[in-house]
Amino acid sequence: MAERILILDGHPDPAPDRFVHALARAYSEGAETGGHDVVAVRLADIEFPLLRSEADYQRGEPVEAVRRVQANFDWASHVVILYPLWLGGMPAMLKGLLEQMLRPGFAFSTQQLGRWPVKLQSGKSARIIVTMGMPAAVYRFWYRAHSLRSLQRNVLRFVGFRRVSSTTIGAIAELTPQQRRGWLDTMRELGRAAQ
Repeated sequence: MAERILILDGHPDPAPDRFVHALARAYSEGAETGGHDVVAVRLADIEFPLLRSEADYQRGEPVEAVRRVQANFDWASHVVILYPLWLGGMPAMLKGLLEQMLRPGFAFSTQQLGRWPVKLQSGKSARIIVTMGMPAAVYRFWYRAHSLRSLQRNVLRFVGFRRVSSTTIGAIAELTPQQRRGWLDTMRELGRAAQ
């Protein structure tokens, strides 16, 4: 069955040689080959302010660029978020975009269902793809993949995602051309399968 896929390329640097950009393109190519509907959004192409107060988060209106991303997020049945690991977490611009997008009234309701907010993005699936300088095993086992787990549990599952998978690609600067091609092929396969 065809999925509606949003690919959020979360690298803030627009330089075309960033591997995250290549991974996002490869996933998109695979998804299109698999017959899925695809929308790709690049963080590097979006201008928006950062939130500075609880009042702005609770009652403020996002700028038009953020509303367009929200519309794509709402439309998607599967969301792919790619980013480089910076200082142990996602880049600040990506965190800022998620804070702007996933507001009360859009991502979850301010009304309670029992003790929990109503999740307004229920039923979606996601894949998070993280590149990093350290070996992926060190990130997963020594650092417990803390920022990745936070995005999975405290953000995506909190707003209703049912399944959130992840791929970590470590020692990025040391990858051989053959290894890079292998990761791009993996992205195409994931995209084809909408996983």
